[in-house]
Amino acid sequence: MSNGKTPKTIKRFNKGFIIAHWVNAGAFFTLYISALPMYTEFFDWLYPVFGGPAGARLIHRIAAVAFMLPLFIMIIFDFKGFKNWMKNIFSWKKHDLMFFPQFLREFFGLKAKVPKQDFFNAGEKVNSWLMIVTTLMLISSGLVMWFPAFFPSVVVWWAYPIHNIGLGLAVAVAVGHIYMSLVTARPSMRGITKGDVTEEYAKDHHGRWYDELQEEKQQRKQA
Repeated sequence: MSNGKTPKTIKRFNKGFIIAHWVNAGAFFTLYISALPMYTEFFDWLYPVFGGPAGARLIHRIAAVAFMLPLFIMIIFDFKGFKNWMKNIFSWKKHDLMFFPQFLREFFGLKAKVPKQDFFNAGEKVNSWLMIVTTLMLISSGLVMWFPAFFPSVVVWWAYPIHNIGLGLAVAVAVGHIYMSLVTARPSMRGITKGDVTEEYAKDHHGRWYDELQEEKQQRKQA
């Protein structure tokens, strides 16, 4: 808030995109927690939370189905947002590459001049690709582990280490994503909860997208 006035906001995400994000997050952490006692005896104390080993396996499988839903939620309820996401993560230009050295300076509290970024900045694009890769690893290997009778034994054998590696990478991505959202780019949380962000945040973190919106606004006024 500045000068007692409510900051101007800009629409960033639609309901479909927001719901897909939180379904993904909820399913992932349910999968993670329910898998811990199945992975190592150290977390056997979690079994009573799920009603025993059978309950943990059931909840894990339900969460696995939910984990596969976000893509379909976006396509059905926010296809425009899905297309924009796809367009952005496949678009890599000079300003994206210039983002990283400046981001590191900013991350460590040094003076930085981050170049104007798109609707999704370069860091968010990297996060998206890491999420896509780890999700494919977890879903593909998980389905093999769930239905081993339908796959050759060598495929089943490889599914377990792939699942473990995918989980480790996914947890690292999730921790980094949460840290960035809550510490270094806290205003972005408003976008994925309420759907809008302040103009100031849009200018500072997504300058190219903000400029595009201003150009569109001028064109509408002149029409």
